[in-house]
Amino acid sequence: MAESCLTRNEWICGEYLRSRSEELTDATVEHVTITLVAIALALLVAFPLALLARRWRLAAGPILSLTTVLYTVPSLAMYALLLPVFGISVSVVVCGLVLYSLTILVRNILTGLDSVPDEAREAARGMGYGRARLLFGVELPLALPSLMAGVRIATVSAVSLTTVGAIVDHGGLGNLIYTGMDSYFKAQVLTASVLCVLLAVAADVLLLGAQRLLTPWTRAGGRAGRRGAAPIPRDSVIDAPGTVV
Repeated sequence: MAESCLTRNEWICGEYLRSRSEELTDATVEHVTITLVAIALALLVAFPLALLARRWRLAAGPILSLTTVLYTVPSLAMYALLLPVFGISVSVVVCGLVLYSLTILVRNILTGLDSVPDEAREAARGMGYGRARLLFGVELPLALPSLMAGVRIATVSAVSLTTVGAIVDHGGLGNLIYTGMDSYFKAQVLTASVLCVLLAVAADVLLLGAQRLLTPWTRAGGRAGRRGAAPIPRDSVIDAPGTVV
């Protein structure tokens, strides 16, 4: 009887996909869950930090410097530093991803808010907009291209860095990659690695689609520009800026 691809330890093996489908599904679900929770928490932390840095410019330097320093800490060292606080748990991985995402998100939120034209703010104030309504009704919508660009970068990075969580047994597909490398299980290493790449690509495409749906005026402005006409305004009061990357 011919040997199976598992017995021959081949890189591409359909039998591995069939026999380990449940294991692959569980690892993928854990990977996606960790990434989504981390990015959601990072946004909740980054948004007030960006507003604080924008409101008090003296705080901008320390906030940006701190988030940049956190980003330079190696992932293994970061998780090791968090272990005494959270123990061996998924919280170590989530907290590490949140800290790494802050430098990207804070900077992009600040860039987006700073790109809002002063004329738009003045027009909104003239219409009686208060500070909160100005922020959520005018500034944030116009800052969305920059904010979404930051979310895309942070999400793709989180998909990659989640694999390092295998050191605490909460790395999603990273668990399969690390155990496969230990046993030199080729099909497992390749399959888990390809799934990580596909997750990153899928997340970027979905977020790009969401960005286009949330910022239709950027597409309208682009089409008008190609025809040689002026960009179509978002409404009669506020003109939308171009995408900030």
